[in-house]
Amino acid sequence: MMGLAVDAGDLAVFAAAAKAGGITKAADTLHTVQSNVTQRIHRLEAELGVPLFNRHSRGVTLTSAGTQLLPYAERIGRLLHEAKQATADGPTARGRIVIGALESATAVRLPPVLAAYGAACPEVDIEIDTGTTAALVDAVLARRLEAAFVAGAVSHPELLAIPVVEEELVVVTAPWLATLDDLARAPLKLIVFRSGCSYRTRLEALLAERGIANARRLEFGTLDGIIGCVGAGIGVTLLPRVVVAKAASEGRVALHKLPRDAARIETVLIRRHDVFVSTALARFIEIARTRLRGSAAGEPTGIRAGLSPMADKKRGRRRSGDR
Repeated sequence: MMGLAVDAGDLAVFAAAAKAGGITKAADTLHTVQSNVTQRIHRLEAELGVPLFNRHSRGVTLTSAGTQLLPYAERIGRLLHEAKQATADGPTARGRIVIGALESATAVRLPPVLAAYGAACPEVDIEIDTGTTAALVDAVLARRLEAAFVAGAVSHPELLAIPVVEEELVVVTAPWLATLDDLARAPLKLIVFRSGCSYRTRLEALLAERGIANARRLEFGTLDGIIGCVGAGIGVTLLPRVVVAKAASEGRVALHKLPRDAARIETVLIRRHDVFVSTALARFIEIARTRLRGSAAGEPTGIRAGLSPMADKKRGRRRSGDR
């Protein structure tokens, strides 16, 4: 062991072959020839004194020793990448960052953040990936995203969660639905994002408390699709008030208020504890916190009882206490 000198490049080739499940596929991924991949893996096996792969006609599978080595090889690769980032990083934000966000946050909350960030950090390219809370958490853990905006409390030993804004959730229905009690009077369909959405989970729990279970679901990938179907009377949904305020003001949907404990949900920005925080990422987090806290503080209280003026006029200005 005293003379062990493992090459970091060999470890990277080993990790690529393990991920690809074959030498040829690894060579394609690494843009090299198959013989080079084979040679480097053989050299690593000789250095360690153990076989790392079982070879067969369908490709390769890890031996027990290879399985033990893989997380260390991946960790070393990440550390080398972060070391290069750290030495190249400076006081001026530059480069590229990949941020995840909920569809609802992307539609309403992110534009002013991105505008401010673009003005402050013009040398940074930003890629925004949207998804559900569960999918975004998984992506941050897998290091596919540097950070992500998600809904609700996130408790994971490998993640740091930074509160950025508190949202008020409202039940969204067709404009002619008078009260939430009307939901139990006809077959109900939930218009929701796919599984893993925090708002969907909260809505299912709220309806279960009202004795409404086993409602059918219609899943959408876009916010506009959900709002359009709800306005057409196809079903109901649960969303932050700020996201549907415009549709309510135009009379396309009605908003039904919830008790404070049920309505409040925190949007947090998550990142891994051990991720390298570049100047570009640090500035993004700083600007996001400042802009989102400021935007929430300056928001209007909204339409009376969650109704739009048009919808309220259609009801003869009838007051409804559970909106």
